Amino acid sequence: MTSRVELITRPGCHLCDVARQVVESVCADLDLDFVERDISDDPFLASEYSDAIPVVLVDGAEVGRYRIPPQVIRVALTG
Repeated sequence: MTSRVELITRPGCHLCDVARQVVESVCADLDLDFVERDISDDPFLASEYSDAIPVVLVDGAEVGRYRIPPQVIRVALTG
């Protein structure tokens, strides 16, 4: 089974560190796992997102970039 939440990041990105904390917190509250994907490991992701990271996907749909408020992720997950 795939994770409902994906965090698209790259090394050395301070906004990615902040987004990771937000995603970890929301997912912990909802008892969900998330997957972190590094654009430097995936040419497709690198071409799609380049400098527009971090990006959070829920069920494959983008719910936010850069600074993502926890309530946006929570609403996307709970409706």
